[in-house]
Amino acid sequence: MAGAMALTGTIAALAQPVMAEEPTILLYGDSLLAGLGLSADESLMGQLQATMDAKGIEATLVNASVSGDTTADGLARLDWTLGDAPDAVMLGLGANDMLQGLPAADARANLEAILARLEALDLPVLLLGMKANRGLGADYVDAFDAIYPELALEHGALLYPFFLEGVALDPALNQPDRLHPNAKGVATIVAGMMPLVEQLVQRVEP
Repeated sequence: MAGAMALTGTIAALAQPVMAEEPTILLYGDSLLAGLGLSADESLMGQLQATMDAKGIEATLVNASVSGDTTADGLARLDWTLGDAPDAVMLGLGANDMLQGLPAADARANLEAILARLEALDLPVLLLGMKANRGLGADYVDAFDAIYPELALEHGALLYPFFLEGVALDPALNQPDRLHPNAKGVATIVAGMMPLVEQLVQRVEP
């Protein structure tokens, strides 16, 4: 009898539906995504995860962003980073290329290689766009600003056109360096990004 009861219990346990793990979304970028100068709760990852949780969006953020990274740095460490494969990626690189005046063509080529690799792995991507400092000249501005919408279209990625939309150049929303958003600035960014974040999660294969 005891054996029969144990067998019945085992069968019942096996019949229980297996709860799937939440999909993971990789934040892959530079100091803007790494949260330079901010606490964990104030950072993009902290505020975005809290907002997702509050909205019932079942996904877990994993941050692999490195302050100071250029697009070349991001490309160089991509395969290593993807060792623990995520289910989707938020890609935010290029600001340091622009700040250093690196050729827009090189930034484009590096981002294209990253997107091609992610596309080959069938990973949905939200591309976080950046815009060039207008003081760099019209030719550079035109070439750099075109990178993100064109690559998003070519690779079928979701696009948030300008990561610092509504935040750039506003002293009230930036840290003293005027380059990195403060906690209020990050909150503005998160609010702007959320509709696309929801779409990104929807693109993850069940």
